[in-house]
Amino acid sequence: MIEGQIVIVATGNAGKVREFAHALSALNKQVHSMADYPDIPEVVEDGATFADNARKKAKTVGDALGKPVLADDSGLCVDQLDGAPGVYSARYAGENGSDADNNEKLLAELEKHRLGEDTEQPLLSPARFVCHLALYDPASGQFIEATGEAEGWITSEPAGGGGFGYDPLFYLPAYEKTFAELTLEEKQAVSHRGVALRKLMDKLLS
Repeated sequence: MIEGQIVIVATGNAGKVREFAHALSALNKQVHSMADYPDIPEVVEDGATFADNARKKAKTVGDALGKPVLADDSGLCVDQLDGAPGVYSARYAGENGSDADNNEKLLAELEKHRLGEDTEQPLLSPARFVCHLALYDPASGQFIEATGEAEGWITSEPAGGGGFGYDPLFYLPAYEKTFAELTLEEKQAVSHRGVALRKLMDKLLS
């Protein structure tokens, strides 16, 4: 079980903070983000896998603050692009690229791979979101980890004003909506981060 009422989440991404806070509210936990600790330098995410990056962020911030830290690394893996953008999802269009820039590049790359095919088809490729969570306790040096995935399709017709990142392009056939069209509760129930959080909570409560 997480000691204390505060959980430090090693991210400055406001969308991720909202999702973590929503999930952890069931345990009466208050979520702090890196915005609450401006003196902690940003961690360079140079790992080869989502797990590598999550562990590095959790350990670096946890050792600096002397408190347990929950970190995640997540991204989009597109079948037609051999798993890209993967660990480079947040910076697919460059280090200073915006969500809109990343989405634009993703669609441009997929267009290259469907030349000569039916250009009226809005669903471009199967894809999955992957999230790896790592909770690090500096007192023991131990990690508790969990991974979650969400399967869907990349659509050429972005929709929805919610969510962040690639959410407007990630279409769920079962809902007939993109991630960006789901309510926070709906998204938490099916998202990669929601799945990983439930697995992590099961481990913490066992």
